[in-house]
Amino acid sequence: MFNNSMTIAGFDDELFQALENERHRQEDHIELIASENYASPRVLEAQGTVLTNKYAEGYPEKRYYGGCEHVDVVEQLAIDRAKALFAADYANVQPHSGSQANMAVFMSLVNTGDTILGLSLADGGHLTHGAKPNFSGKIYNAIQYGLHPETGEIDYDKVEELALEHKPKMIIAGFSAYSRIWDWQRFRDIADKVGAYFVVDMAHVAGLVAAGLYPNPVPIADVVTSTTHK
Repeated sequence: MFNNSMTIAGFDDELFQALENERHRQEDHIELIASENYASPRVLEAQGTVLTNKYAEGYPEKRYYGGCEHVDVVEQLAIDRAKALFAADYANVQPHSGSQANMAVFMSLVNTGDTILGLSLADGGHLTHGAKPNFSGKIYNAIQYGLHPETGEIDYDKVEELALEHKPKMIIAGFSAYSRIWDWQRFRDIADKVGAYFVVDMAHVAGLVAAGLYPNPVPIADVVTSTTHK
């Protein structure tokens, strides 16, 4: 049924050349953008399997489609391994991106118009942490915190001041461009003072967390999101 001899190279030379040129570009340069990390051959192999052909809406053993018994095994492996890797009680591995994962958290924990508190884009935050061009800054009342002008670190006192003033329903910690160690417990304490959910987006340091080289927010936050490619 599957003809493995049907390759892109033998069918579409223009597309094949573009892919080859991109491969050479990646191999001949050093990429310093975390979100453009190099996937291993094993990851590339896993991304190009027959699972592409299968719909699997729902959750393991609770699908809307039949024939999901093998997909269930794959998803359950991912769930169990994520839980073990990050010392988590629960894991959902279905979001296709970090932005979708963050949106799922928003839709689950807060309502349209609720106040949220996140790191500003200019200070190293992510678009989904309340930036005006993003859904998080359009349908929620997004208050932004930043860095201390002298230390270049998160201004924890200002975060607490903003939280006490605006009483956010959710406080988001995490970043796209911040090179310091984050004090997760300080944020937990601030969130508890105002009765807010505490959410961490650890996408840019997830690999370091998994390796034990960066503090793990999972035992401290209410919800932690991440990507898999940084």
